[in-house]
This record gives sequence, C-alpha cells and structure tokens, in this order.
Amino acid sequence: MIGIARLAVAGLLAMMAMGTARAEDALKAKVGVLRLSSSAPVFIAQDKGYFREAGLDIELKFFDAAQPIAVATTSGDVDFGVTAFTAGLYNLAGKGVLKVIGGMSREKPGYPLIGYFASNNAYATGLKTPKDLAGKRIAMTQVGSSFHYSLGLLADKYGFKLSDVKIVPLQSLSNAAAALKGETVDAALLPISTARKLMDDGGAKFLGWVGDETPWQLGAVFASPKTLTNKALVTKFLGVLAKADREYHDVILASMKDGIAPINDKTKPLLEIIAKYTNLPVEQVVGNCAYIDPDGKLDVKNVDNQIKWLQEQGFADKGFDADTIIAKDYVKAD
Repeated sequence: MIGIARLAVAGLLAMMAMGTARAEDALKAKVGVLRLSSSAPVFIAQDKGYFREAGLDIELKFFDAAQPIAVATTSGDVDFGVTAFTAGLYNLAGKGVLKVIGGMSREKPGYPLIGYFASNNAYATGLKTPKDLAGKRIAMTQVGSSFHYSLGLLADKYGFKLSDVKIVPLQSLSNAAAALKGETVDAALLPISTARKLMDDGGAKFLGWVGDETPWQLGAVFASPKTLTNKALVTKFLGVLAKADREYHDVILASMKDGIAPINDKTKPLLEIIAKYTNLPVEQVVGNCAYIDPDGKLDVKNVDNQIKWLQEQGFADKGFDADTIIAKDYVKAD
C-alpha cells in the first residue's frame, strides 16, 4: 500500500512539474487596449482561454486614450497595441518604430461606435445634426486623434472648414465627457460606451454616428520591430485574434438589427465577456458592438487616405505612406 501511495505521489508531482514547465514555456506578451467594444476579439480570446490554448501568456494593460498605447508599444511597456489610428501613431510608424500587423474596428453604417454629441445648451440653441458642428467648440481626446480625423471627414462632406471649428483636446474620454456635461464645450466626439451614461442621465444630446456619416478603418493591431523579431509570438497572437474576430462577427455582428445585438443563448456569453472588460451592463453592450472584419482584414487604401489627410493638415510628418508602415508578411489587405 505504501508503495502504491508513493507511486501516486510521484505521478502527481510529475504532472505538476509538466504543468509548470508548460506555463514557463508559454510565450509572454502585454497587450495595450482601451475598455471599448472595438477590442472585443481581444477580450473574447483572453476570457475564453484561446491565448492560453495557443501557448501564450497574455496580460492586458488598459489605457484611457489611443495615443498612449502607441507610445507604450514603442517603449516596450506593451508588446502589442490594439486601438484606433492617430496622427501620433502614424508618426511613430513613419519613423520605423511601429508596424501595423492587422485590422481591427471599422466605422461602418449600422454599427454604432463613435458618435457626435451636443451639450444641452448647444442643442437647445440649434445644434441638432452633425452638419451643424461648423463653428462650434468640440471636445475630443487629442489633436490628430481618430476623433479629429472623423471630424475632418465630416467637414469635407458638408463643405465647412475644419479651421472654423474650435478643437478642445482634453487627453482622455472621461475628460471630454465631463466637459460636455459641464457645458464648457458645445459638442464632443465620443464612443457610445462613454456617452451612454451621459444621455441616460440627460447630460447630452445625440446627433449622429460617424459610421453612418463617414465610414472608415478606425483601428488596427500593431507592434514594435523588436516584437516582430519573435515570429512565433506574432504568428500565434494574430492566429488567435483571427479566431476571435470570426467568432465575434458570426455570433454577434451577424445577429445585429438596427444597430442592436439580441440577447439570447448564443450571443449572451460573448456579450457578457465584452461587458466584463468594458465595465458596462450587457443591456448597454448590445447597442455598442463595433464592426470588425471577420478575417481581420485592413483597408489599406483607407489607411493611405488617412495618412495623406493628416499630412495635409500638418498633423503627420511627410515622407511615408501606408506601404511604409505595414508589415506585409502579416497584414491581410482588404
């Protein structure tokens, strides 16, 4: 009996040692993200253990604006960034310290993500639609941000000058929302996840969706050249994201109607994961599901247009284009 017990203990210790070895063998990486549905596949892959199953030990690091994620990626504080394009990101990529390796969120009709919102006073005095934003004080995170580009597209569409708008850069989503509620600005561009509580509390008025007005490639996956030297890590990471992209698309996006995802036995588990990582109730997440290409494709032509627009505005350096900043070995072009 004692011999059998010893064998059992030895077997258990061997199994524990194997488990420890596997954990130590896992490729470690930190991923910078925002608490927005635009990072839904990352949350799904993390929560459902897809990264772990692929031999990856992933730590998520959360930020309150897109540009700091790009900076953290170049400094090595994170290995991968998943967020919106910004002028700052493009400038870093243009210098060769960042590479775009995949697509993520897109502004697309029927999929609410970033919206135009008016303060109550501005709305009461005539700011009723996105085209009325000409000449207004508008809060956003940073100059050259995705919000800034969205506003530039709107100005082009309705024929007003972007220079006629007073941009108020407040560095974070929470600051922009507070300024809107406090009536220190006339309007703000905000993701619906940030603006929902404002609207529910009567602190702001909805004007329209960027995706309905001016669709474009909003977000991407990117990494530093140092990270890209670890091909096994990058290949596994993108492979897992591709799996989660497809699941998110086929389960949630394919079921949406009028910008709302239904809550049912099939969608609820994924909606609950998104709710967990975005700190929102499921009932709000259903109207806050960003469009993401099911194959993780990147609209390279639109990225090139973004770069050109930012360069013309003086927000991005000259001398580079989309081909310069894309890691062609990894990007699936649309």
